Amino acid sequence: MNDRFLSMMGLCRKAGKLIIGHDACITSIISGRAKICMLCTDASERLKNEFKKAACYGDRNLPLAYIEYSMDDVRNILGFRAGVFTVEDEGFSKKFFELVRTDKQ
Repeated sequence: MNDRFLSMMGLCRKAGKLIIGHDACITSIISGRAKICMLCTDASERLKNEFKKAACYGDRNLPLAYIEYSMDDVRNILGFRAGVFTVEDEGFSKKFFELVRTDKQ
């Protein structure tokens, strides 16, 4: 595991800039606050397709990151089990860009 990535998720959460879970992430994307959207490896295809559509709806061009961690890996760090996350901070999102492969939609 990439401990830097998981540590960054913990820091981002403590700073209040990591949005966790389906409904909260959709709200973050629609409101325009999300800078990056991250999906776990074991997220369902339906969830992945839904967020692909949300990321590029209208004039949005939100980058999607497919992280190499399962929902259980992330739960061990954050205490929450979720398959999707958004980041609402430019600095944190740039660091996540460096740590994961992104796919601009």
